[in-house]
Formats: sequence, structure tokens, C-alpha cells
Amino acid sequence: MYKFSINVLITIFLILGLMGCNNNKSQKDSTSQEITSEKGKTPKRDNKNQQNNLQNKNTKKILGNTPAKKITKKNKTNSSKIKLTPYPESIAVVVNKRYYMPANYVPKDLVYPNVPFLFKEKVEKRKMRSEAARALEKMFAAAKKDGIYLKGVSAYRSYKTQQALFNRYVKRDGYEKARTYSAVPGSSEHQTGLAIDVSGSSGKCAAASCFANTKEAAWLKKNSQKYGFIIRYPKGKESITGYKYEPWHLRYVGNISSNIQNRGITLEEYLRISGL
Repeated sequence: MYKFSINVLITIFLILGLMGCNNNKSQKDSTSQEITSEKGKTPKRDNKNQQNNLQNKNTKKILGNTPAKKITKKNKTNSSKIKLTPYPESIAVVVNKRYYMPANYVPKDLVYPNVPFLFKEKVEKRKMRSEAARALEKMFAAAKKDGIYLKGVSAYRSYKTQQALFNRYVKRDGYEKARTYSAVPGSSEHQTGLAIDVSGSSGKCAAASCFANTKEAAWLKKNSQKYGFIIRYPKGKESITGYKYEPWHLRYVGNISSNIQNRGITLEEYLRISGL
């Protein structure tokens, strides 16, 4: 009887042990399946983020037509909202009294174009972005073949330099008048490294209204678009650009230059955005 009870107990323990092993194995298999399943899962896509990324990608293709960030700037006469231009590195970037450059923006590819300037020093205002500099060299060479001798007056202008210049003009002529011919810091195309003021070789009428009557101005109006440049502030477009006629101020825009210049429109009109 005693022996039988021991045998029965041993049998029961063996059965329980086997059941426990099977349960552990089942749990391990289940856990393994869960891990495998989790690894094999395809993460859910964030459709909203995808759409935003696609929209941002497309926005870059329209040459900075859509502002990415709004800021509010108040001055003595204007409390309207202005905007930071979203793609300051774009060749067709718009910079005016509504679209401002970031204060800390400095082009990464500034070089010294191999053309004559009215001064000898290698300072910042002699620099331009590489693509614009190469185009400027070709344009100066073409002008020379036609008996037109051009010289650079001022090209790249940092934010700090803009501040110093504008403050000087305000002190001399007052804020409102200064704004008609000088850019508020951050709103100058010169900060892009794509703009340059030019004159004849003598420097006479450099950055002055009398330049409009020179043979150099006539040549630029007729030929600058062949090299990717436009007269940025044309006559009669003050209500759009916010600046008076400046036949000396050239802006490199690349392959859209002929379309703009031949149609007699501004960069704002071409991109269908506001300048004021």
C-alpha cells in the first residue's frame, strides 16, 4: 500500500513537470512570435507629414514664392507684416520691402569676380556668388568687345554693412526719404550675393540718376539679360518694387532673365508676389 502511494506520487510529479515544460515552451514560442511579428510590422505612415514634405519639396521648385515664416516688424510708418524669404540661397530669391533676408545669412560660395571695380581693395563689396560672378565676367567681356567699358561699384553687402549704410542715410535725409533709395537692413538684394551696381569705367554717374543717360546704361538695358541679369528696378515700376528707377542695379536671376527683361516686368510680377 505504502509502495503504491509512492509510485502514484512519482507519476503525478512527472506529469506535472511535463505540463510545466510544455507551458514554458508555449510561452516562449508565443513571445518569439510576438517579437518576430513586431519586427516584421510596417510602421504606419504619417500621411500629414508626407504631404507637408512633398509640399515643401514642391515649394522649393517655385523659386521662393511661398514664405515659410512670418515675422512682424514695426517701424515709424509701417506696422504691416513682413516675411522672411524661405529660400535665401535660391538663384531667384525675392528680396524687397516685404520679403527679408535672415540677418545671419551669408552666401557660402562668395568669390571675387575677375572684372574691374572702381576701387582696388579686395573687400566684401567686391564679392558675388560663384555662378553670378562667372556670368558677370562674360557680360563685361562682351561689353568690352562692343566698346563699352564697365566697372563694378558695389556687389555683396552683409547685414552689418546694410545697418551702417541705412543709418547714415537716415541721418542725412530722414527715414522716409532714405527708404526710397536705400534698403532697410535685411531687405537688400546685395545680401544675396547676386546683385551688383555697375558704372562706366570713369565712375561718372556711379549709382546716380544721370547714369540712365549713358551709353553703358543703354547697353546693359539691351544686353544684360543675355547673361542672366535684369535691371532689377525698372522705370515706371516704383509702385511694385518700392524703389526708384536704378539702371545701374543689376540682379542675376539665371535663365529666367530674358523672359523678365523682354516683357518689361519685374521679378515680383514674374513670380506673382507682392513687393510692398
